[in-house]
Amino acid sequence: MKRFVTWMILGLFIISSLAGCSTLTDNQTVATTLAKETTATATTETTAADPAGKPPVDAAKPGGSAGGGMGGGSIDTSGITTSYLDVPYANASETQKLDIYLPNEGDGLFPVIIVFHGGGFMMGSKTGGDISAMFESLDHGFAVVSVDYRLSGEAIFPAAIQDAKAAIRFIRANAAEYNLNPDKIALWGDSAGGNIASIAGTTGGTNDLYDTSLGYADVSDDVTAVVDWFGPINFLKMDEQFEASGVARATGTTNSESSPESKYIGQLITQASDLVAEANPESYITKDDPAFLIQHGTVDGNVPTQQSIDFAAALQSVLGSDKVQLTLLDGAGHGGTQFESAENLDLVFAFLDQSMK
Repeated sequence: MKRFVTWMILGLFIISSLAGCSTLTDNQTVATTLAKETTATATTETTAADPAGKPPVDAAKPGGSAGGGMGGGSIDTSGITTSYLDVPYANASETQKLDIYLPNEGDGLFPVIIVFHGGGFMMGSKTGGDISAMFESLDHGFAVVSVDYRLSGEAIFPAAIQDAKAAIRFIRANAAEYNLNPDKIALWGDSAGGNIASIAGTTGGTNDLYDTSLGYADVSDDVTAVVDWFGPINFLKMDEQFEASGVARATGTTNSESSPESKYIGQLITQASDLVAEANPESYITKDDPAFLIQHGTVDGNVPTQQSIDFAAALQSVLGSDKVQLTLLDGAGHGGTQFESAENLDLVFAFLDQSMK
């Protein structure tokens, strides 16, 4: 059983001046795998075609978004042959449901990607357009499980992460019924979903943030890999990191009662440092954690890029660089075309294939 560990990240980590790579101290180098020429091409597309950094719309393909944008529109699943929708994974709330999608080809048992949507812990859904790229997993032989979790308007921290862990246990316990491989489960989340995926990864197999009343208490919630797209990690550092980066936060000051993070915690974050530490995936890092791929845009106006740099360094210092990859996408914002480009998704699926197959 892991113990609760609170990490204090030491040292300075500098983003290279929009060079598409991370610069860390010599003994905490984190792998950055996106080639400079690929980043430059994607930057041109985002700047010229979509300065708002919204995901591309492709409703004609399975998983394409009908509306685009972070949390905008909804995914088009009409091309997916086999699905199980609105499956309850717990019974504490009507929100606790998930959708299961199987690849159109193959016999299984399928490795599983469990997806957590973004939305500042206060909005979004398991069919939201922000997770459209994650449905590309179906074309790579993975089943996709998209999860609704309780939002902050319904229940504050740690409800969302307790739901996530309950969903993992449900999928593992019922894998045979849905032709899934219970030993090959990865998590993928964006923004708030990136935080949830990350903390589920670092608390897997522990009693931390574990609500046995949500079912399957004797089933492990360990996972094999985590993909974190620009998730907030340490809420208390976000304002100072935005100031240091010169990027203005689009949603206002984090240290305010109206910020998504304060609403998630249930009170002003500076008055709840213990709870903020519990909501920080870094607090639980131990050497048996899963492999991580962390990706972040260098001009993200919702979550400071430094959040991912520090998190990757903390993971690398315990797990080693072979299990932790960090990609900084030059000029990218909070999601958008650079994340969903073929070149970047090739990196994501290379990581997942290496970790899961």
